[in-house]
Amino acid sequence: MNTLDSIIQRIRPLDREKMAQAARYVDALAKPPGSLGRLEQLAIQLSGMSGIADLANLNKEIIVMCADHGVFDEGVAVTPKNVTAIQARNMQKGLTGVCALAKNSNTRVLPVDIGIDADPIADLRSLKLAHGCGNIARGPAMSYQQAQQLLISSANLVQERVAQGISIFGVGELGIANTTPASAMISVLTDTDPHDVVGIGANLPLARVAHKESVVRRAIEVNQPNANDAVDVLAKVGGFDLVGMTGVILGAAAAGVPVVLDGFLSYASALAAYRLAPQVRDYCIPSHFSAEKGAAVALSHLDLIPYLYLELRLGEGSGAAMAMSVISAACAMYCDMGQQTSSGFSLPPSPLRN
Repeated sequence: MNTLDSIIQRIRPLDREKMAQAARYVDALAKPPGSLGRLEQLAIQLSGMSGIADLANLNKEIIVMCADHGVFDEGVAVTPKNVTAIQARNMQKGLTGVCALAKNSNTRVLPVDIGIDADPIADLRSLKLAHGCGNIARGPAMSYQQAQQLLISSANLVQERVAQGISIFGVGELGIANTTPASAMISVLTDTDPHDVVGIGANLPLARVAHKESVVRRAIEVNQPNANDAVDVLAKVGGFDLVGMTGVILGAAAAGVPVVLDGFLSYASALAAYRLAPQVRDYCIPSHFSAEKGAAVALSHLDLIPYLYLELRLGEGSGAAMAMSVISAACAMYCDMGQQTSSGFSLPPSPLRN
């Protein structure tokens, strides 16, 4: 049986010898070395992951964690709470934003009920422990034990999907009001004042952002999360969907495969995963720079540079779906491009290669 410690212990550093070999191979492709920039770096990074034997024909899937939040009752969102369940059903039908974008990049979408405040949805994968988490402005989102259980079950889901042939994962979320707990997590984990983190989320009027900030501040004061214990932070000021994404990140790294981050919510989960196991950073591929206010703070602490700058803030894994095309491009370069020797010329290696 997996424990959180056993999952973390399976996370290994990237294979630097394989990455060096991949770098030499990329430099020998029929192009000026380094001329494809970060695509080259991405292919080399993927080559160092133990769960990927071949960069050709990698199966891609975005796991979308769907859950509701008790903090909705504090008036921090304008979208009705029942939209979480409605959009989860629409996701099953392939009608949401992430589904449209994922189809374009030949990526599967797997929605998971990890705490929707509604009756079970037929044929929707479920890891649900409760109908929504607690109101973080008045107490913890969940117990420490519940957070641990969901981290393990989410990582186990990744293990199951790897066994079924998935090689690249993305993370997404669906949950009205979830930028509030994400802001609280990022504030705690980066030791940043809530004022520098809290934004408008899904179109919160600017006049109400100060109230949202006060709710985040209150949640931190009421719960006193321990910044040195990521599980404690997740349990006290996080939410079921945030815990689920953290588990997916840990599970992917433990399986030696990449995980594509989405936006602001996934940054919060990545910070928690990084605090639990710093080597997960090597397996994280940042898709886009979220338009949410605290995005730069979180990414700076993760030391990650996104590939896309499109002012996205939909969530759902929509940015991760778009970045899957970037990954496919890097793999196509590596697998399908000719070599200099067979093309009739030879160039010196890139002076920029680390």
